Amino acid sequence: MTTAAPSLSDVAPAAAAETILAVNNIEVVYDHVILVLKGVSLTVPKGGIVAILGANGAGKTTTLKAISNLLHAERGEVTKGTVEFEGQRVDKLTPNDLVRRGCIQVMEGRHCFGHLTIDENLLTGAFTRRDGNAAIKRDMDMIYDYFPRLRQRKGSMAGYTSGGEQQMCAIGRAMMSRPKMILLDEPSMGLAPQVVEEIFEIVRTLNEKEGVSFLLAEQNTNIALRYATYGYILETGRVVMDGAADALRENEDVKEFYLGVAGADRKSFRDVKSYKRRKRWLA
Repeated sequence: MTTAAPSLSDVAPAAAAETILAVNNIEVVYDHVILVLKGVSLTVPKGGIVAILGANGAGKTTTLKAISNLLHAERGEVTKGTVEFEGQRVDKLTPNDLVRRGCIQVMEGRHCFGHLTIDENLLTGAFTRRDGNAAIKRDMDMIYDYFPRLRQRKGSMAGYTSGGEQQMCAIGRAMMSRPKMILLDEPSMGLAPQVVEEIFEIVRTLNEKEGVSFLLAEQNTNIALRYATYGYILETGRVVMDGAADALRENEDVKEFYLGVAGADRKSFRDVKSYKRRKRWLA
């Protein structure tokens, strides 16, 4: 039995607050041939946490890189649509110009400078700042207050710290640029559940106390929907469903295919292949 394609929730994320990021119907092509994103649109309210959800290969990372203008390094480009940050079009800017405007990406896999100490890694995040050493020192102390583990390891080379500590370092380094918004790619990847919980708690604290907006791409749908207020589900480069996080958690399709919770008429594994899932959602 097919159902109508899901539409935007009656309360879109931009409705409750001023929009800081608007992605409008973008398409992304790699190597001038491979179409990866197909008409993706999303918004992030100022001071909000929004999640992009989906399986590996759905287009989550490509969406973030399209926003942060990092596609050219991988021979990709936005061929249609626009990206607006604080009401101004930014998809033609260089990545460092976007960082100066207050939008920065924390890459999947953390990408700390392994030969530098934690302290030195954090300092690299302040490279674009021009407000003096005293302000940078205050922000370093603030980061160590939010990430007490890093204070204990501040003199250690980042390459010898744990995965969780490197993820904290990467987020702390991004915070050192004084961002208005952070694009956070797969923060839970390869980390123990208790460490993931700790990192998401810190993300929520940074959002609430520092006013930083977050757009996070995450395969772990369960934890993402606990901390985000709104979510977009991607499959093969398309948004197939979106809505408030609470509504998505209660959606039967999301429960079955992403949260691992089956209803009374539980289907066999053969009946839940992704193409059947897409067919139902896009009918």
